[in-house]
Amino acid sequence: MAAIDPLTAGGVLLATAATDAVYVMFTSAVVARKRVPAATWSSVWYLLSSYAVISYTENWVYVAFAAIGSWLGAYASITFLHRPPGGPPVGAAPE
Repeated sequence: MAAIDPLTAGGVLLATAATDAVYVMFTSAVVARKRVPAATWSSVWYLLSSYAVISYTENWVYVAFAAIGSWLGAYASITFLHRPPGGPPVGAAPE
């Protein structure tokens, strides 16, 4: 097993955290049926996830950092999206 590069591990963690946060925003835009925001969030989602996948396919240990980042991103974005009922979902900006 190769040594873990802290910079790559941190990059994978941040990329997957951002990926999950963007995925939540994408889902919110889809639920609100907003085409342009959904398409935009989708493209950002794939850009971020490609970095993480390319990084951790070099060493399977980075999958743990991806999992931690994924959990953090989803948790933070759901916390951010938690609003009183009645308003539009975040990420569902008008077209």
